[in-house]
Amino acid sequence: MAAANHSPSSPYSCAKDSGPVIPTTSLVTFLERVQETAFQTYERSKFDHKDFIDLSLKFDLSTTVKAFDEISKTENGSVSTKDFEEFIGKWFKSAGEDLVYVEPMDFETEPYGFLPKVENPEVRAWALEVHGLWKKLSREVSSSVHDHPELHTLLPLPVPGMIPGSRFREVYYWDSYWVIRGLLASKMHETAKAIVTNLISLLDTYGYVLNGARAYYTNRSQPPLLSAMVYEIYNRTGDVDLVKKALPALLKEYQFWNSEIHTMIIHDAENCNHSLNRYYAMWNKPRPEASAIDKRFASKFLNVNEKQKFYRELASTAESGWDFSTRWMRNPSEFTSLSTTTILPVDLNAFMLRMELDIAFFAKIVGDDAIAEDFLTASHTRKKAFNSVFWNENMGQWVDYWLNYGAEPKEPQTWEAQNQNQNVFASNFVPLWIDLFNSDTPLVEKVTRSLQSSGLLCAAGIATSLTNSGHQCRDFPNGWAPIQHMIVEGLWRSASTEARKVARDIAERWIRANHVAYKKTGTMHEKYNVEKCGEYGAGGIYRPQFLTAARN
Repeated sequence: MAAANHSPSSPYSCAKDSGPVIPTTSLVTFLERVQETAFQTYERSKFDHKDFIDLSLKFDLSTTVKAFDEISKTENGSVSTKDFEEFIGKWFKSAGEDLVYVEPMDFETEPYGFLPKVENPEVRAWALEVHGLWKKLSREVSSSVHDHPELHTLLPLPVPGMIPGSRFREVYYWDSYWVIRGLLASKMHETAKAIVTNLISLLDTYGYVLNGARAYYTNRSQPPLLSAMVYEIYNRTGDVDLVKKALPALLKEYQFWNSEIHTMIIHDAENCNHSLNRYYAMWNKPRPEASAIDKRFASKFLNVNEKQKFYRELASTAESGWDFSTRWMRNPSEFTSLSTTTILPVDLNAFMLRMELDIAFFAKIVGDDAIAEDFLTASHTRKKAFNSVFWNENMGQWVDYWLNYGAEPKEPQTWEAQNQNQNVFASNFVPLWIDLFNSDTPLVEKVTRSLQSSGLLCAAGIATSLTNSGHQCRDFPNGWAPIQHMIVEGLWRSASTEARKVARDIAERWIRANHVAYKKTGTMHEKYNVEKCGEYGAGGIYRPQFLTAARN
């Protein structure tokens, strides 16, 4: 166990949870009761908690609640399957009915200039089949959501967009970055811009981009990649109007992530203070989308305060996008030791650095030299913090930094070497994605050697961690597409011949694994087993998700 995991395994009893909480809606609260009843009624293997929190009402809430209360229940809260299903059918619309299919505005079966370097006929046919998935994933919010938002947990959005698919029936924040990269490869520039329009709409409404476009996600955000989305679209289209529209929103998002709850100050060995970012959800109750399961995990805690702290850690881990991983646990064998709010994550701070660089770039485009200078200065300040706080010279990696228990945002903590988490995670290499780092050839070559000897490189790609927890989807042997992409792209952008060779090798392994799995199953999977080429991943609190393409 690494030195950073030296703290007590049960931190939740130390002090009262006094962080902010964003109120939820009456509908969400009621649907949590429905979800709990479903949990009691169905076998666990046949139960997906999200299906019940995504239901829409056919009638007003008070009438539906009255009907629910009149159902005959047993002492443990369950009802007969027949009675429950009759109630659901009578009073609710199915999850997903509040979204309407819409033909993508710029979809072509084989767009001109599509993946010109892919010459292998079999691989090219596969790529075109995957490209065809855009027609399956295109949706707009139904008129009912706009006219009667009180009947839905889905939030209104101004324009059509893309959803991830399977159980994920709504727009998600950081997933949208890779959706946009795919859309740009498919020459669907207008659809890519529409996704940014929807995310800016959420930001303007709530003050931050939500985890996803649901009422139960209003208590947290996700890794801040909106600036990266705008950059990629501008880089492909030269759309200055998009930059002008996005810049005020990005300044607002930057302010959110630098608010008191998300920032901590580290005092380094050279007598400098560094303001760095953490995940911190504005919620201390069970996550509505997984309420029944969260309550079971929290049942080991003896008092309300311990439960509230654990619930905040759960929601904050969901804000990270890495839900769940031993990366966030003080005790890797104990799920309830989640301590995400006491970690300064290296990848989150890399994304903040990327945002600072992007905002400086956009400000230059629109002619605001003062903002450009301010954010360029901020980026160089953060780069120094990376060297002082996150960099581990012996490992040749950037690593997460653990905060001391009871730390207050306004009080500087003195940097301690033992607080660096020296366990190896794929996130330790994400800073390579940032040009300030991948342009430094000696640094890139050192980090590349560290990656090669880390144990993360496997037959089918990069493992997310070295810990096989057996139940966490962001742990070994699972590989995850966003991680492959950021590390590969960072290595490839460098001037190092060796780094570029490693990048090509990882990319070929990952694409081969995806292709082999696709040939066997006809589907694209959420995660893959990087130990075995063509095997999809497992673990987590829901069944692994996949998308089936229309095969020719």
